Amino acid sequence: MILSDNGRAIVFMMFAMAGFIFNDSCVKLVSSDLPLGQIMFLRGAMALSLLLVWCVANGAIRHFSLLLNRLVGLRVFAEVTATLLYLTALFNMPIPNATAILQALPLLVTAGAALFLGAPVGWRRWTAITVGFGGVLLIVRPGMEGFDAWALVALAGVFLMALRDLTTSVLPKNIPTLGVTFATLVGVSVTGLGLSVTETWVLPSASNLLLLAMAAGFVLVGFICLINAMRVGDISLVAPFRYSIILWAIVIGYLVWGDIPDTFTLAGIAVLVGTGIYSLARERKLLRGAGPAARADLPR
Repeated sequence: MILSDNGRAIVFMMFAMAGFIFNDSCVKLVSSDLPLGQIMFLRGAMALSLLLVWCVANGAIRHFSLLLNRLVGLRVFAEVTATLLYLTALFNMPIPNATAILQALPLLVTAGAALFLGAPVGWRRWTAITVGFGGVLLIVRPGMEGFDAWALVALAGVFLMALRDLTTSVLPKNIPTLGVTFATLVGVSVTGLGLSVTETWVLPSASNLLLLAMAAGFVLVGFICLINAMRVGDISLVAPFRYSIILWAIVIGYLVWGDIPDTFTLAGIAVLVGTGIYSLARERKLLRGAGPAARADLPR
């Protein structure tokens, strides 16, 4: 079966989410032994080594001069800042809660695509976005006893991830995906090295190095698949498939750390996933009812 561009983008997104949650899990396990900067640098160096061999083997390295582009720089900045914020939050809160907040990302991407990229989004989708942010408030719970300040740090990271994804969707097509991934990993690794200057380095154990190597492989899969998903498919159609990560997060959080999301968090997750599914259903309904020439301009 030959998949459409959107079909391939959805598959890429599903693999990206699996890669990221397994990366997060490995990094969180190591965080009890190693400081953040050292983790970012070592994981990045391992991932870069794997990626560099790949780029040399397939010739992608010949096109790296194209990475000297303002949009690539903006994407790297957004990725690095988001990584710092999100990992800091992840180290200080249960992985299902951090991942639940991450589910605001598809809504932010849809809203950003409408506001900054001229994507046609109608009142129904805006209503879904508004309701979805209500779900975020249930998880973050500002002003309530369950409020965790680290949730705001994670949410700030999610806003930067939305900027990263929107920038990715408008990158020139001649810039290779592997090159964008390489630039991103360089940015994350250099930032980790800079941050580690203020930290006390710890000699990693064999298990730490194994977990970091696994994290490097998983984050590489996540980066490459995410960039492909954003560049190949319709960004507003593909974004809701990020919700596949929440099931992984709940299962891993329970099996590894014994974390069980509370009622408010589960309710917030249900609202977020529900609005994402509605957005997807709305998109499919509109595409079925419109001719090829009219599809690009449909309000949603």
